[in-house]
Amino acid sequence: MTTRRVVFAVFPGFQILDLAGPHEVFVGAGRLAPEGDGWTVDTVAAAPGPIASGGGIVVSPTLTADEVAGPVDTLIAVGGGGVHRACEDTAFVEWFARTSRRARRTASVCSGAFLLGAAGLLEGRRAVTHWSRCDELARIFPGTTVDPDPIFVRDGDIWTSAGVTAGIDLALAMVEDDLGPEAARTIARHLVMFVQRPGGQAQFSTQLAARRPSRSPLREVQDWIADHLGGDLGVPALAFRAGMSERNFTRVFRAETGSTPAAYVESARIEAARRLLESTATTVEAVARQCGFGTAETLHRSFKRSVRITPGEYRRRFSGHRAPAAVPEAAG
Repeated sequence: MTTRRVVFAVFPGFQILDLAGPHEVFVGAGRLAPEGDGWTVDTVAAAPGPIASGGGIVVSPTLTADEVAGPVDTLIAVGGGGVHRACEDTAFVEWFARTSRRARRTASVCSGAFLLGAAGLLEGRRAVTHWSRCDELARIFPGTTVDPDPIFVRDGDIWTSAGVTAGIDLALAMVEDDLGPEAARTIARHLVMFVQRPGGQAQFSTQLAARRPSRSPLREVQDWIADHLGGDLGVPALAFRAGMSERNFTRVFRAETGSTPAAYVESARIEAARRLLESTATTVEAVARQCGFGTAETLHRSFKRSVRITPGEYRRRFSGHRAPAAVPEAAG
């Protein structure tokens, strides 16, 4: 019988969702694993006794660091406000580094990346953490290439994820690696997740990055944009839907969202194009039409300006889908 052992490293002041979400994913994987493929999930702390999360919820680790013997399949550091104090615990950091060397893969959720860095695991690696801590991670560990955009990053046997719920996406990606996509989708359905997000997806959606307007007509326009990306989303059409003059609409939209209507529409279209490139084999030409860019050349220019790589390169990095043969992308 093969046993996959998942070990979560926790510390006082950890973020409860960094543990609970991924923990449930791996528990679900244990239920779905083929007969003879056992899974165990342990929560490990430096010392015995209950551990309080930053929000006050107390958990009882199943083991202390000294009690973790034998093989470890997946070692995961959670994040939270107490991570820097945990990084100052030399014995705990050294245990984490030693355990990582015998694990098949090592991961972090949110600011747990700082524990990986303290253990010397991010040197020469690409990594991500919560958007608000990316600059700090890069400053403390200059040998690490910190990418602030994706929700999780896989660099060989080291996986890192962005804030909180991104840890669930990372765990689902690991399960997909181990048990296949159907198992990951089944777990996602049980967790009532809207969709399993691929790692290349940005930490912010357009709707989250822009401020939500206080005026109902503007909120309705934002919803209309999301549902009609392939339609006419010029200022005259949007102002008409909001019942405003074009000049007043443009002024109020920018004041309430922090973005011009044109910039907001382009961001929404880029976001939709990213999702299609990540999750489908639709040609770049079809993606461009569906998302309102009209032509592949227009999508190419907007995408490269916003995402800094071409749509084709984005798909090669972040999707397992291979698009059908199509007209070559424009140069530039």
